[in-house]
Amino acid sequence: MMGGLNLGNIKGVRISADWSLFVALWLVAVSLALGSFPTWHPEWGGGLRWGVACLAAVLLFASVLVHELSHALVARSYGLEVRSINLFVFGGVANIEREPETPRAELMIAIVGPLTSIGLGLLFMLLGGWLARLGGDPERLLRDLGPGATLLFWLGPLNLFLGLFNLLPGFPLDGGRILRALLWRATGDLQAATRWASLAGQTIGFALVFAGLAMIFGARLPWLGTGVVSGLWISVIGWFLASAAAMSYRQLVILHLVEGVPVRRLMRREVAAVPPNLPVARLVDDYLMRSDQRAFPVLAGERLAGIVCLDDVRVVDRDVWSDVDVGTIMTPAAALETVRSGDELTVAMRAFSRKDVEQLPVVDDERLVGVLRRRDILKWLELQAPRSERPVHPRPA
Repeated sequence: MMGGLNLGNIKGVRISADWSLFVALWLVAVSLALGSFPTWHPEWGGGLRWGVACLAAVLLFASVLVHELSHALVARSYGLEVRSINLFVFGGVANIEREPETPRAELMIAIVGPLTSIGLGLLFMLLGGWLARLGGDPERLLRDLGPGATLLFWLGPLNLFLGLFNLLPGFPLDGGRILRALLWRATGDLQAATRWASLAGQTIGFALVFAGLAMIFGARLPWLGTGVVSGLWISVIGWFLASAAAMSYRQLVILHLVEGVPVRRLMRREVAAVPPNLPVARLVDDYLMRSDQRAFPVLAGERLAGIVCLDDVRVVDRDVWSDVDVGTIMTPAAALETVRSGDELTVAMRAFSRKDVEQLPVVDDERLVGVLRRRDILKWLELQAPRSERPVHPRPA
């Protein structure tokens, strides 16, 4: 869903930052350096204001990262694989590969994030109070705070707000996942619980959209305030939440449809393959131009050696197509996501989510037995989905 900068790994979890995160960091730093800090500390110089503002922006998203890491660590304790955490303009998301197997696991994974943020908020405020040595005239308290105490008193309430906001009972917020866990425990039906939690998430999302619009037109709302910028931001967050809630429910419906369906049922067995010593010119003339197949398995005997596709050909100068072999430009098998014919489609869909590819080789005992295409899964889902979940296509007149 998102791309950007790889920030490294923490306990085997890849941390990445979407480019929108850097826009958010810039906006936070600018609002503090040019808005809040000059009001709170008019005696601070420009260098100090910008230095503390940039540090505050970084620490804010470091707090978001700690929030998401808490989800990841608890998920792993329940045997769920967490490959990555993505940070972006609205916060972060831990990419847990599959749904928890029990309501208790769902509840524990969901609740640890808000508790972590609330704990961080209280810790920052206690440390800030210790640094400030609270006392004296309350009206002069904020002005007399040093850079460290100012930073902590700014981070503390924000983390408290982050924790409390995430407790709103709307999926996919943590509070919505808590609600889903409780409904799942009460009904024994994960899909029904997700549907109700998703509807709650959409309701909260659209409520935020309308609240933001009211703020834009001058209304002052408790906790949210007023103004065009704040109202626009609240509306965008609400729209994002409502969209994410609807999408999360559709994803669960899809996973339930493919659960128990083996890859062999949808894979294509008759697939054109090429040898690694085939010249690129012949690949283009005899294969790419004579079929609608865009990627071709490269076989050394019956063993899969790699995949070559149209994009691989594009990086080679046309003048040397006759002199370059397919084996030189292919993506080797070791770098490919593959599935077995007996795997469930849920395994294949997780592989598709890890690699942005249109097809997966189906390999049994290092022997290629077929290819599973993304478009074939989508076509099958359209045929299997309940009528209310199917995309609507206009009928020809």
